[in-house]
Amino acid sequence: MDTGDAPARSSRRPSTAEGAGITSGSLARRLGISPTTLRSWDRRYDLGPARRDEGRHRRWSPRDVAMIEEMCRLTASGVPPAEAARVVKAHAAKAVAVPADHSGTGSVDATIAPADASVADSSPVPPGTVRTECRGLIRAALRLDSTAVQERLNAFVRTYGVIAAWEELMMPTLHAVGRKWETSGDRYVEVEHLLSWHVSTALRNAPFLLGLPEASRDDDWVLLACVPGEQHTLPLEAVHAALLQAGRPARMLGAAVPADALVSTVRRTGPAAVMLWSQARSLANTPLAQHLLQSTWGPQGARQQPRLHLAGPGWRGATVDRASQPAGLREAVALLAADPR
Repeated sequence: MDTGDAPARSSRRPSTAEGAGITSGSLARRLGISPTTLRSWDRRYDLGPARRDEGRHRRWSPRDVAMIEEMCRLTASGVPPAEAARVVKAHAAKAVAVPADHSGTGSVDATIAPADASVADSSPVPPGTVRTECRGLIRAALRLDSTAVQERLNAFVRTYGVIAAWEELMMPTLHAVGRKWETSGDRYVEVEHLLSWHVSTALRNAPFLLGLPEASRDDDWVLLACVPGEQHTLPLEAVHAALLQAGRPARMLGAAVPADALVSTVRRTGPAAVMLWSQARSLANTPLAQHLLQSTWGPQGARQQPRLHLAGPGWRGATVDRASQPAGLREAVALLAADPR
């Protein structure tokens, strides 16, 4: 490819600041804050770039950027700017003083460190906490700050448990971001995708976050699956995580399970109960539900049938004899946990 004559090389050697780092404008756009805020934090709290180039342009190194990202996370969670700046600078000083661990062993990641499950079961969410946490999570998601999003989700699950995390934080935030996307001409689709990914990660990590014992491998387990064509799995992932916290073994088949595969799995493995998730009415498969209720397994003379639970807005208005339709996560978990073993 012809690129034309190459420009003449400058005789001046680039400085370190010019060779690395980003401008204030780029950093402000990346974090969703104004350049004025960056200048204010620099002037008031000495949170500016460590070096400037010869033209006095501010260039932010990766270490500088990390400090500002932490400042954004703290202030978004309600910490006063002056206190947030003190914490950020203390962390930065500690990071410089303590060499990084390159031994390959490392320590347990604080974002998934286990906690006492009894704490998550018994700690009510204090008034005012939900609004603050939702606001902080939305701001972190809008900045596409993966670290902050995951830390907030993990901390809420660890402290309050799966059901509270889903009902009070995850679902409201997902709805808020979804509305923002729908009303802005697809401008925030990447935000919704990032948030959904990290919600799923927190739900799958719930056993580790809560320090749960290894799930039982007995025969009294629950099968969770989406109906054929259904791609929305997050609500069912919340059921799975909440069941594990409640001590009920569960197996997840995930999205869009073909009808033949689902029927075969039920007959081959004999779950105590089956939950089918449908987000859309057009996908709620009543014949499949009726067929599952007629499925049997076990030796001749001792045949068994699964208990069936139909979850999700897609099943509204559907009538399937002997199948329950829980109204929400708490009811779904209560029904599945109470099924005879």
